[in-house]
Amino acid sequence: MTTPSVLPASLQRYNRFLLLVAGLGGLLYGIDVGIIAGALPYMEATSGLNAGQLSIIVAAVLLGSVISTLFAGMLSDLMGRKPMMMISGVLFVASIPMIALAQGFGPLVLGRLLQGVSAGFIGVVIPLYLAECLSAANRGKGTGVFQWLLTLGIVAAALIGYGFSIWIGGIEKNGTAEQLFAAKDQAWRWIFWVSMLPGILFILGAFIVTESPRWLFKRGKLDATRAALLRSREASEADREIAEMQETVFTEASGKASGKAGDSLLSRKYVIPFILACVILACNQATGINSIIGYNATILIQAGLNDSQAHMGYVLLTLVNFTMTMGAVALVDKKGRKFLLSLGSAGIIVSLIAVGFLFRNTEKLRVDCKDAVQAVVTEVDAEKVLADGTKQAVKDQRVEFKFDDAKAAELLASAGDAGKAISGKATTISIIYSCGDFTAASSAVRSDDKAAKVKISRNDSLPSNGVDAFFKNPFADLKASQHADLKIQNALITPVPSTANGWTIAVCIFVFIGFFAVGPGVCVWLALSELMPTRIRSNGMSIALLVNQAVSTTIAAIFLPTVGKYGYSTMFFAFAACTVIYFITAAFFLPETKGKTLEEIEEHFEGKKGKA
Repeated sequence: MTTPSVLPASLQRYNRFLLLVAGLGGLLYGIDVGIIAGALPYMEATSGLNAGQLSIIVAAVLLGSVISTLFAGMLSDLMGRKPMMMISGVLFVASIPMIALAQGFGPLVLGRLLQGVSAGFIGVVIPLYLAECLSAANRGKGTGVFQWLLTLGIVAAALIGYGFSIWIGGIEKNGTAEQLFAAKDQAWRWIFWVSMLPGILFILGAFIVTESPRWLFKRGKLDATRAALLRSREASEADREIAEMQETVFTEASGKASGKAGDSLLSRKYVIPFILACVILACNQATGINSIIGYNATILIQAGLNDSQAHMGYVLLTLVNFTMTMGAVALVDKKGRKFLLSLGSAGIIVSLIAVGFLFRNTEKLRVDCKDAVQAVVTEVDAEKVLADGTKQAVKDQRVEFKFDDAKAAELLASAGDAGKAISGKATTISIIYSCGDFTAASSAVRSDDKAAKVKISRNDSLPSNGVDAFFKNPFADLKASQHADLKIQNALITPVPSTANGWTIAVCIFVFIGFFAVGPGVCVWLALSELMPTRIRSNGMSIALLVNQAVSTTIAAIFLPTVGKYGYSTMFFAFAACTVIYFITAAFFLPETKGKTLEEIEEHFEGKKGKA
């Protein structure tokens, strides 16, 4: 099928508008992923939540994506692509006040879940909508615009966070500890407020665009199909595409198609491309991309940068991602998917290993002061809110102290020579504690932060109910744990690295994001649309993206507790190991699909002579 080289001005304007609306969907997806990075350090400092709870708040957006991704294909087939786009925008806008006005853990999690549900719908519906609305000549461009504006969303989130970090920096220099605490509490809330505008614009844009002509044709609405096509194509091309749709339906009905209409997802010719798509999407998240973006400011602070420098580093990271994505969009149809995925995954492995070794150099100096922290555990009277809203008086055990250089020196003195080796330097502390079979970790705090405060509670480590207990530890004895004492398993004090070390790690992470953008960042969406046969694409995409989001949610949920106990080096080495699987899959098992029709790709997996 050919596309006229020059369209009338009205059609060109609509095509650009359609790409803009789809791009706004990518922008929202990027904000969903990136907004938490700028807010997290301030949320850590003021919310009173432990590391496990903060990890859940970060992971909640990914869990919401898992839930909605599972049903997105079915709902978009049932309701249409356009209504699902509008619903995703409404959910995003509704999540903002829920988060920004939250005064506890529950509303924060619920608001982030709504953002995740929105992102899951967008991740499935927008690529479907683009594939079905754009002409063959423009589909690659449409996918590129979606990914490009997705990275722009991450840039926007970073700039918002950086702007607030400058404001916080001024208060940190001239204000009191109480003023700094209040400012940080307001900062993370306003970071979410200002992200509402793109969601409103997306809803308005989704209202104006036409429904997918393919979806309309499946519903037997021939006149509406032609009207939808005429919004972006000339009459001759619209008539030609309708004729092709009718021919496809006739061919399938008469049994002349290469596959029967009743073929399932597990039919032989679908299994290999489906498995490849799932492996690629799972490995895409196992590189750690979402956690490295979501926790970026926190990572850079622990690497040796101050708050303002860390937020500047995050802005630079997103700009690298944005710029390299533009280059990848230009290369993907020239160099091919297989080449870019192999190159990108190889570069990711090298950069992750480098970051791991840089963190290892500092983390090997860690000192465990668990006995000294255990000695300051106190028992206090507290209140527990029951399921019916009533309060019950309970006993709680807590550790609470201001962590500054003097307190660090006091704790390190109890560790002998190992403590003396890092005493007198700026340090961070992270505490891993347990109550029976349940373990939690505190947020890492720095001794050179005016507002640095360690606050952990026995009750914080206990799940609120049996369901929560099952997800935290399915083999735990909840009743026995509720009567167990607070035990400090580790109280790890680590010297804060130099600023030069922080920027070195930042550069390595920039290299990581550059290789990710060139390879997996752009090619993963193409892998979904090209590997999945047309007949099973909506449901196949939902299942593959479900795998993708499940891996991402798991990583986000365990990230803070893992780095608290084992260090950032362990986490980055684990990401590198997973990316090795990605490289092997891309280099040795993935066929090159550049320049091939979907039918030729299907023939490749059927073992026919047409090679992809």
